[in-house]
Amino acid sequence: MTNPLLSDWKTPFGIAPFDQISDQDFAPALDEALAIHSRQIDAIAASTEPPGFANVIEALETPCAPLEQVLSVFYAVAGADSNPQREALQRDFSPKLAAHFSAITANKALYARVKAVWDQRDNLDLTEEQARVLMLTHRGFVRGGAALEGAADTRMQEIKARLATLGTTFTQNLLADERDWVMPLSDDDLEGLPGFVVSAARTAGEDKGADGPVVTLARSIVTPFLQFSPRRDLREKAYRASVARGANGAEHDNREIAAEILALRQERAALLGYENFAAYKLETEMAKTPGAVRDLLMDVWGPAKAQADRDAEVLTRMMHEDGINGDLEPWDWHYYTEKRRKIEHDLDEAELKPYLQLDRMIEAAFACANRLFGLEFAPLDVPLYHKDCRAWEVTRGGQHLAVFIGDYFARGSKRSGAWCSAMRAQAKFPEVQTPIVVNVCNFAKGDPALLSYDDARTLFHEFGHALHQMLSDVTYESVSGTSVARDFVELPSQLYEHWLEVPEVLQEFATHAETGAPMPKDMLDKVLGAATFNMGFQTVEYVASALVDLEFHDGAAPADPMAKQADVLADLGMPHAIRMRHATPHFAHVFSGDGYSSGYYSYMWSEVMDADAFAAFEEAGGAFDAERARALEENILSTGGSRDAAELYRAFRGRLPGVDALLKGRGLAAE
Repeated sequence: MTNPLLSDWKTPFGIAPFDQISDQDFAPALDEALAIHSRQIDAIAASTEPPGFANVIEALETPCAPLEQVLSVFYAVAGADSNPQREALQRDFSPKLAAHFSAITANKALYARVKAVWDQRDNLDLTEEQARVLMLTHRGFVRGGAALEGAADTRMQEIKARLATLGTTFTQNLLADERDWVMPLSDDDLEGLPGFVVSAARTAGEDKGADGPVVTLARSIVTPFLQFSPRRDLREKAYRASVARGANGAEHDNREIAAEILALRQERAALLGYENFAAYKLETEMAKTPGAVRDLLMDVWGPAKAQADRDAEVLTRMMHEDGINGDLEPWDWHYYTEKRRKIEHDLDEAELKPYLQLDRMIEAAFACANRLFGLEFAPLDVPLYHKDCRAWEVTRGGQHLAVFIGDYFARGSKRSGAWCSAMRAQAKFPEVQTPIVVNVCNFAKGDPALLSYDDARTLFHEFGHALHQMLSDVTYESVSGTSVARDFVELPSQLYEHWLEVPEVLQEFATHAETGAPMPKDMLDKVLGAATFNMGFQTVEYVASALVDLEFHDGAAPADPMAKQADVLADLGMPHAIRMRHATPHFAHVFSGDGYSSGYYSYMWSEVMDADAFAAFEEAGGAFDAERARALEENILSTGGSRDAAELYRAFRGRLPGVDALLKGRGLAAE
């Protein structure tokens, strides 16, 4: 019987036939796909034809369909719907894939042909995109160690394989800690909690097979519990469990793994001639150097910490007025901030949440994309990897553009956080290939599902990434969609968040779950007026994480990352009642892979641009200005990585921005 992962998918728009695929199919399919890809690579390397762009670079750009099919399906389910068998497969696949792709980079005959094309680049009649693809291909081989010889070459391959294994283990340890911890709640423990929190806790209890409601470490449950529970002892217990993920001293402890990852990254950078890993990693980003990153983060740190300190004084007074003496603790911050929000802005999230229905927020994201870019979304009835997933066909002017899949609800089999991935990326070579894009979130289930304002912002954020994939219009897959500099990739996502704050969007789509009535104008005004509320806290917890990440990699690898983390935070004067957004043992951005290592600052680097980019709309005809929308698509959303990121932003805006718009947008600018 043909393995469905290796067959030609005769499905609507080439969507994976999930209903035909079993876990038993993955291992044999991967082995066969890797063999096919190896033969494809060997043929390019062994060719006796003079090396040219077509028979080397375009040959490397030619997809290995079986391998892409296997990997797209497996990593979709491994991240969003894992199980013990898939976790075991992932542990097996990680070193195998690392070895496979390392062998490509280490193939001396192949590198010689790539280098030959690179050396004759000035004599080739290449388009701008082709020249970019050639540069990126050559650079990728060099940075991957292709020019290394002998022992250095061998060691590089060993490091890559070990890092792949460690990253997978780090992720699975974190998932295990998140999945295994629950805090049962009695009826008395539910007192003071709004209905949506109680409902989410009961649903979580049902999912866990518990006798009653529970708090889990899903952000959509633990954060509202910290906001609303008057039980300080339970808040402390839940908070401590959340920040202890990956550091519980048992088999799932990530601290030694983090230390080994940092040491191997430092060794990898040294083999390639770099002073440290940060210098290696940032060379290809917009920031270019650790110094530029540190300057940005410290420009923001001062105003943010000053605001957070002022907020802490207010919250401490509120706590003392409740008869609780002593210092404000991290498990107090959310609770008293929520009380303060109600006092100062007359804004109660329990009253706000019924107006933020998941289905209506999805409609809002789609409607904005329609007004800005002319996109239409029609539901698709196709088998997907989980019953909670939904799919839509995306068209423009009647022409098929993409398939969009949404997987919105938290569950024990899904890793925490939210992300966007392409199960198939847009390309035109060697034939037209339309994207299949997935947004994964971790919202609390309900009937109907209700979102916090932060949840709604997350939905818009991930959909901004999806637009970057869906509107991509390049020739080569390697520069398609979100294949851009890491500190540029968050621009489309963070920019799209701004449309959630457009009053007319909320007026139309923020309707009450029971009455259908639109959000009252006074509530709408309060929501928008409170946009920068608690921004000192949010900025401090983020910037602290970004600076710890940078200091981990800008210098010798620390033997004890936890001690290094403590030193960095002490030097910053980290407020007592605020912790890093992601402490080292659960800092998946940095340790699950190399994606955001030395690059967690990227969100803020992109925010400098997104604040300035949305200002371009406001300075023109407003949030839905047609000319600005067209410029955004033409210069950023459709271009992928086919041109330099700074060049793309200048083409859209006419200049690069400064930090002022970011500080103003966060309410941190000096009065």
